[in-house]
Amino acid sequence: MDKTALDKQRTYLLAGSSGTGKTSLGEMILYQSGQINRLGGIESGNTQLDFEPEETKKGGSVQSALTTYTWNKSRHFLLDTPGDTNFLGEFPYQLSAVESAIYVLDAADGIKPQDKKQFGDIRKTGKPMLAVVNKLDREMADFEQVITDLKENLNAKPAVLYVPISSAGSFEGFVDILENKAYFFKDDGKVEQGEIPGDMQETVNKHYEEAMENIAENDEELMDKYLEEGELGCEEARKGLHTGVLNAEIVPVCPAAALSNKGGSQVLNLLQDFMPSPLEREPWQGTDGSSREPSPDAPTACFVFKTLTTPFGGQLNVLRVLSGVISSDVTLFNPAQDAREKLGQLQWVEGKSQEPCKEELGPGAIVAVAKLKNTNTGDTLCSEKEPFEFDKPELHQPLLSFALQAATRDDEDKMMVALNKLLEEDVSLKLEHNEETRDILLSGMGQLHIETALEKVRRRNKVEVELNEPKIPYKETLKGKADVSNRFKKQSGGRGQFGECNIRVAPKGRGEGYEFVNQIVGGVIPKTYIPAVDQGIQEAAEKGPLAGYPVIDFQVVLYDGSYHSVDSSEMAFKITGSQAFKKAADQAGVTLLEPIMKLNISVPDDYMGDIIGDVSSRRGKVLGYETSQGITQIGAQVPMAEVQKYAPDLRAMTGGQGTFTMEFDHYEEAPAHIQEKVIEEANRKAEEEHS
Repeated sequence: MDKTALDKQRTYLLAGSSGTGKTSLGEMILYQSGQINRLGGIESGNTQLDFEPEETKKGGSVQSALTTYTWNKSRHFLLDTPGDTNFLGEFPYQLSAVESAIYVLDAADGIKPQDKKQFGDIRKTGKPMLAVVNKLDREMADFEQVITDLKENLNAKPAVLYVPISSAGSFEGFVDILENKAYFFKDDGKVEQGEIPGDMQETVNKHYEEAMENIAENDEELMDKYLEEGELGCEEARKGLHTGVLNAEIVPVCPAAALSNKGGSQVLNLLQDFMPSPLEREPWQGTDGSSREPSPDAPTACFVFKTLTTPFGGQLNVLRVLSGVISSDVTLFNPAQDAREKLGQLQWVEGKSQEPCKEELGPGAIVAVAKLKNTNTGDTLCSEKEPFEFDKPELHQPLLSFALQAATRDDEDKMMVALNKLLEEDVSLKLEHNEETRDILLSGMGQLHIETALEKVRRRNKVEVELNEPKIPYKETLKGKADVSNRFKKQSGGRGQFGECNIRVAPKGRGEGYEFVNQIVGGVIPKTYIPAVDQGIQEAAEKGPLAGYPVIDFQVVLYDGSYHSVDSSEMAFKITGSQAFKKAADQAGVTLLEPIMKLNISVPDDYMGDIIGDVSSRRGKVLGYETSQGITQIGAQVPMAEVQKYAPDLRAMTGGQGTFTMEFDHYEEAPAHIQEKVIEEANRKAEEEHS
């Protein structure tokens, strides 16, 4: 395969906060590259990258979108990602599928809270970035403030290569600092050379000096020359900049106004000149510690990083070629599923449409195939003779759950089919059936994420689904000990029913579970009936006397009883065991337990006090905290009832900068006022069911 073409190939994504104009920038790139013949509008729903009805309604991306185009005879692959954190659950997979990122910043609104986290997440991966300061045609645009914030708030080393020529609400052109030439936009977005405005030279010089310093710092030879001569030649600067970008040390900066079709060619040129090719990346790491060179000469390996549903209802697996070469109808091996897969016809993805791909494709290519039988998002497809399984990144865990309720039984069946298909498309969603509460739970990154998923289900499958808060899986347990005897006797003509048992009950420690101890001696209860006593006790404990929740963490000792040679049966001893436990629970007393969740919360230092105060207000306990590089990690235990909607709450408290993980930790006794509320609600529901 021609490595020269791969050297010029670019695979990248658009990232940034919601509302910065990523999709509009992508649309301008496609227009100026000649891939599309008109600029679409997000509000009109006619862009190539935002095409789902939910995106038109929301006015923003709710899923990643893919396309490909050529620029100066070089193929580029573009992945547009959502800005809303509700829809960033799959972002780690998307970032793995590209060599670099264009990070879009808003010239009018500046650095947004979410930028600190997402920009930082990309930097942690070592991916090179190009920053585009968009919306320079807005009244409140302030390019210089964004550059200051880029340095001070995002800790980046920027290299401003084009200084905007702009005034309030107007973006007229730019000065190329490497050439020291001014260019002005024409109506079609192209540029023509002109004179540098006299009042701009000082600003241009400042950015030139800062860029040269940052470039020289990455090369000892360039640093020596810069210190001696005070400047670098244009080609030296370009070479040093490329090295700094590849090392993720320098972030080139380009101004733009995507809706006005200004700056697209400059972004494209910077991508082509300074961003890495697929051959310039580090080797791919495998799950077994092996590595795979990103070369067309290496054995074939592809990462399935996305599953798409087409407007016609079909599904596609989207592959990123890691190494080797693929073509239509090739058979590859899926080590995760231990299965062979024939790819069929390769298809270019161009937004909502697909076109047949008749080429051989090497590293860096993104292409789709019809949904494979045994392959899921996150799997690797590779050469069977030389297998390789990519060590994919961990996805963000779902943060919020809702209970689903379909309008009818038919709707419920359709709902489950539709949701399972949606889970293939969006692996950051999770569906489960809670056996304790009998809820069907859909979990996602936030309320908007889940609501949007259900909008798709309704639209695609004509099924009505309601969202409810999940039931809290409370438990009950014994407060003390009790010793009871119970006799069950029933005579109604013919053979009767008889069983008698004596039991002692006592509470156990949290998490120690249920224990049944058989101390019967002398055959006072035959061995064949003893398991029936145990079963009767366990069934009675499934619905506790306080509020109908399972009774847990207790011991039962069966120590005496009697039987009748004719009337006794397993059923009689099961009933007497159940009745005995109910008596014992009444004597011992029962209390309500609530589930306690363990939270690990990550927030900028400035929010630490607010978050700790909020945890306390939720009846939580702070276990400790650590601060490093401006971020505080807080460990806490909080009742589940208080954090069911913690994701949107934390987002609101921290301006989108806070993150957290949550898992079940233990059960503990609920406060009296909580018990009263839960018992009152249980009694109310019981009355409604019997009325």
